[in-house]
Amino acid sequence: MTSTNPVNPVYNPLIDQNDYLSWRKDKLANTPDYRDADPADLFVDIENASDPTPEELGQILAACDKTNMALYRLATHSPIADKKTIIALAQKTGLKQLDKNLCADEDSLTSITRTSHQGQHNYIPYSNKRLSWHTDGYYNTPEHQVRGMLLHCATPAKSGGESLLMDHEIAYILLRDENPRYIEALMQADAMTIPANVLDGTVIRKAQSGPVFSFNHKGQLHMRYSARKRNIEWKQDAHTLEAVAFLDELWEQAAKGRSPYVLKYTLQAGEGLICNNILHCRTAFEDFDEPSKKRLLYRGRYYDRVNEFQE
Repeated sequence: MTSTNPVNPVYNPLIDQNDYLSWRKDKLANTPDYRDADPADLFVDIENASDPTPEELGQILAACDKTNMALYRLATHSPIADKKTIIALAQKTGLKQLDKNLCADEDSLTSITRTSHQGQHNYIPYSNKRLSWHTDGYYNTPEHQVRGMLLHCATPAKSGGESLLMDHEIAYILLRDENPRYIEALMQADAMTIPANVLDGTVIRKAQSGPVFSFNHKGQLHMRYSARKRNIEWKQDAHTLEAVAFLDELWEQAAKGRSPYVLKYTLQAGEGLICNNILHCRTAFEDFDEPSKKRLLYRGRYYDRVNEFQE
């Protein structure tokens, strides 16, 4: 396999098939079958989010090292105070460079809740609709790729709003096992293009092309992807389109509960996810009528990976 990644054209640690098979073996051995897993066993309980113990922090970092994600549960929480504490927690894991995206709050976290104000009213994350599979910031420039993410639940929905999570390295393995040419296609510089974001005649963000899979300077795998059917332009070659169709089939199997690699869980108040921008989606939900009980999650997008300062 040859590297066609324009962002990191020099170093792809999985070019060699033997290296890939060794990495693949270790990865699959460390990935649980989520169909049989009890989500309660996957949580790291944290007594003080602003100052986690070495044991608590070690559990988060170890989980991210194995599966690129960790679930946590705070012993005490408050929808207002949680923002400062979870920012502090993220910093302890190495997530420090927040992405100040269009809809972010002043502290650069984003409040994910149903809203209709200017700038967000057309965006599905701020509705109660189903949110399709994606990685965060897939429309960002190559210099500002989102490599780490935090998602924290302040208030859950009345019903629904379940998260489905998949390690992007597993998606890479499944695609490569099916056909190595799929990986080559998805590493092309123009594999996926996000059209310009135009609001009321003003260009908010220019069109952005780039690969789906790339590697950073340390050889760590990154994925930028969206399963949306609108406002996504895929390169019109056979292997790219076949790879996209293969991923679509994965999501169909996941929705039916047939994938061992998909973790399904509805975050409750005080619970959250820290990850290396894994693949995720959300089911539709029903909200409470009272404004104070509306579903509210805080999302942080980071240019760092978890534990990057030690890697």
